[in-house]
Amino acid sequence: MRSHYCGQVTEALEGQEVEVSGWVHRRRDHGGVIFIDLRDREGIVQVVFDPDSAETFMSAERVRNEYVLRAKGKVRIRPAGTENSNMVTGKIEIIGHELEILNRSEPPPFQIDDECDASEEVRLRYRYLDLRRPEMRNRLKLRARVTRHLRNFLDDHGFLEIETPFLTKATPEGARDYVVPSRTHQGKFFALPQSPQLFKQLLMMSGMDRYYQVARCFRDEDLRADRQPEFTQLDIEASFINEEQIMGLMEEMFRDLFAHILEVALPKNFPRMTFAEAQYRFGSDKPDLRIPLELIDLTDLMKAVDFKVFSGPANDSNGRIAAIRLPKGGELSRKEIDDYTAFVAIYGAKGLAYIKVNDKAQGREGLQSPILKFLPDEVIDGIMSRTGAENGDLVFFGADKTKIVNESLGALRIKLGHDRGLVQHGWQPLWVVDFPMFEHDEKDNRWVAIHHPFTAPVGTLEEVAADPGNALSRAYDLVLNGTEVGGGSIRIHNPEMQQQVLALLGIGTDEAREKFGFLLDALSYGCPPHGGLAFGLDRLIMLMTGAQSIRDVMAFPKTQSAACPLTSAPSDIGLAHMRELGLRPRQAATPAAAE
Repeated sequence: MRSHYCGQVTEALEGQEVEVSGWVHRRRDHGGVIFIDLRDREGIVQVVFDPDSAETFMSAERVRNEYVLRAKGKVRIRPAGTENSNMVTGKIEIIGHELEILNRSEPPPFQIDDECDASEEVRLRYRYLDLRRPEMRNRLKLRARVTRHLRNFLDDHGFLEIETPFLTKATPEGARDYVVPSRTHQGKFFALPQSPQLFKQLLMMSGMDRYYQVARCFRDEDLRADRQPEFTQLDIEASFINEEQIMGLMEEMFRDLFAHILEVALPKNFPRMTFAEAQYRFGSDKPDLRIPLELIDLTDLMKAVDFKVFSGPANDSNGRIAAIRLPKGGELSRKEIDDYTAFVAIYGAKGLAYIKVNDKAQGREGLQSPILKFLPDEVIDGIMSRTGAENGDLVFFGADKTKIVNESLGALRIKLGHDRGLVQHGWQPLWVVDFPMFEHDEKDNRWVAIHHPFTAPVGTLEEVAADPGNALSRAYDLVLNGTEVGGGSIRIHNPEMQQQVLALLGIGTDEAREKFGFLLDALSYGCPPHGGLAFGLDRLIMLMTGAQSIRDVMAFPKTQSAACPLTSAPSDIGLAHMRELGLRPRQAATPAAAE
């Protein structure tokens, strides 16, 4: 029904007869001549119909937006002055002599173009229409190109694409599992995988050596712009490899990807930063290096001041005082400062102290702040010297528990960077390394794994057991422009170390056998050293396309409440189906029972 896609009809086809099919993007009637912009996956082409062919012209008069057409005609160069430089096909048009209306369309609920102002709820309800928009179409086409390019790279480097199960066993990986009741084993449940982690490790134990998979993963967790209940990751694992080797190979893959897809040259060597340094300088383990603001530690300067808001955290082993110098921040109004104070409160900060630098040469008299009366001259001089503040700058302060200061000022740094136009153009990749192996859960009074319990620690079994709080892991995250796009680690390949780590996490011998017996058994049959990582494809495509949410680079995403407006999922399954699965609906409590 077509000889060419609409977007592929160019001046190279001048004088030739072509046949195109697609949707009516726009119809215009100009004094007896009808212009139809016909759209398909590859673009838009203009088809012209005049009254010389009465039957065809009558059909063109009946056409409306989103009708599905087949048109045949001859390609000609557009008359001078009518070209459209914004379109690949803008130098030509098709003089139509045949037209067939393949299907009609109701008036769509929103305009099918990039200026769509419909709500996201409406766009998701009519997702098949939303995906007709050129912006959405181009994002999915780029996604397909990226996936194909990554597959080709890994194929060329000896990796095997191997599928792993969707129906598997629930394991503790940090988020809630989606569970699937078994009909044939009533009372038992499968879990949908949060990642293929254990299976890819088993593949290394099987001797597959190098594995990858474009894997669908499922996590029943609260959503935000860069999270979905089901998502796609590029999952990679390799045997007989160390951190430097896997990170170097992934850098090569990313440089190759960005060069071919975006025609962008990434750095030859991605910078490395330890977790501790990232938290100290940026308040985050995924710092955006495009923003030239840093946290400046002032804890030692505040230990002797009488102001308890500062001296308390300064003398607390778990406390911190840090500052951010905002160039030209003296321009901020009191309302803007109050708005930033309310912003950091989201992260637990009790306030946001500040100093405006009007005239540094005048010392205390040249500064403006409610807190100056609490600070001696030598402390003020130390703040000015350490922050490097200049006339017209503003210095923000955070004083509290280290975690609260890092999170609040780290978020403020990002917001200031965007609000004040400080974000530099380009791409800034970064490896964050040397993560802590564990963190202590004060509520449950136990250790929890920072990444997952299969990450190898730095050091011997005895060293890790003796001081788990200071143990480092052999983990690494790839951060791109402040977004974590992937992470991984060298894995534990020793059964004794794996059992020790599980024990430190409060998983006893019996529980370990129940949940991970198959893994512990496999480790005992000659497991090679191995490691890998996974990249979030949705997040990566979001960054590469400039989209604001991963929902805008997924064909059929869920809403913030993990629902699908298009299909009305989740939905009831019916009593008969529930009985087959050994389930029954929960009875609502009566008022008497509730009492």
